[in-house]
Amino acid sequence: MPKVPRCSTSAIRFAGASSEVSKHVTIIGAGIVGLCTALYCSERGWRVTIVDRSGAQRDGCSYGNTGLIVPSHFIPLAAPGAVAQGLKWMLNPASPFYVRPRPSLELLAWGVRFWRASSAVRVARAAPLLIDLSLASHECYHELAGAGMDLGLADKGTLILCQTRHRFDEESKTAEYARALGLEARVLSRDETAALDPDVRMDVVGSVHYPKDSNLVPSRAMATLQRELAQRGTRFAWHSEVIGFRFDRKALQAIRLTSGEEIDADVFVLAAGSWSAKLGAAAGINVPLQAGKGYSLTLSSPRKLPRSAALLAEARVAVSPMGDALRVGGTMELSGLDESIDPIRVRSIIDAFVRYYPDFSRDDFQGIAPWGGLRPCSPDGLPYIGRTSRAANLLVGTGHAMMGVSLAPITGRLLAQLIAGERPRIDLAPLSPDRYH
Repeated sequence: MPKVPRCSTSAIRFAGASSEVSKHVTIIGAGIVGLCTALYCSERGWRVTIVDRSGAQRDGCSYGNTGLIVPSHFIPLAAPGAVAQGLKWMLNPASPFYVRPRPSLELLAWGVRFWRASSAVRVARAAPLLIDLSLASHECYHELAGAGMDLGLADKGTLILCQTRHRFDEESKTAEYARALGLEARVLSRDETAALDPDVRMDVVGSVHYPKDSNLVPSRAMATLQRELAQRGTRFAWHSEVIGFRFDRKALQAIRLTSGEEIDADVFVLAAGSWSAKLGAAAGINVPLQAGKGYSLTLSSPRKLPRSAALLAEARVAVSPMGDALRVGGTMELSGLDESIDPIRVRSIIDAFVRYYPDFSRDDFQGIAPWGGLRPCSPDGLPYIGRTSRAANLLVGTGHAMMGVSLAPITGRLLAQLIAGERPRIDLAPLSPDRYH
């Protein structure tokens, strides 16, 4: 069983470890954030229990995504212009962003908070933090792979492909901002883009290349993490929904499951993805979330295979090579905890892909079953990571939106450090689960 090293970077360091360490940690949610949290807790020798509403064989958000590890995603979802663009798109069910009309006070409140967060000042505060977290997480992944974990990790960077001059100019400005924050970014012409990925034709005017981006195979990474945890003695309570919380003054004593079982622990971590808001409310904490549904399709034997992962800038679609396969995914649909597949939105992904990659056609996707998953989106575009004021032994790790894979290892490491009583040398206040109390 490989020893998992602790990743450490100049961006994030820890000090001040407490002599008191908890012995039993229970994590609600077996997505990639929950599994990474369990991994770093088990590394310290703690007993870990993971509770999940699904089974050991599942197909949630951590499986069907495009597996991108992207320090390049340092602009939060809530950014200047996001509301105006969203309003233009929201009435078109085939657009990259769509809000399904429904009476919902939670959706209304989320939207107001999103609007308030979409300012240049907030982005200026959030961007350096997101880069620091992403680079630390990037290093964590490479240390896990170096310890023998099979994640399907590939380091080819990401191409931001642009079909219009306007978008190319905008992405070039973002690249300049990235460089100012210390992140490498290369603005490429059409010919330079083709030279970087010569195995496929791309109908673009240019691109931006982020060399520090990587991608992995989600199903392989999840299976590896789950197997490693099982070997370490982690207990998995599958098909178990949390239906109650038992508190004693300021401490959470136990959770109650649908089976009737109660699980007590020294520390609890809420990492249930899009279901975290509902569970949080039951526990007396307010972590506003909207489920942002995304879709993907996987070509197991594509006629051509790009070398690099790519983001189709105008269409907001991601393209990710995974071994010999190719996954195409995208869209953001706010429709509540609805996991149904909308064929209109799936077609929009296919149509976008073949516009950018003219060697492919819609027929390539005939007979391929689309996947859909719910990404937990906070109103300000930042995840919730940290302790809660409701109970000192209740922590939260959720709200990563499209950055769940990117930030899972650093989220798990931060939570394990906090549980151990260690003080991060980074201001976690912007990520506080209590920021909307």
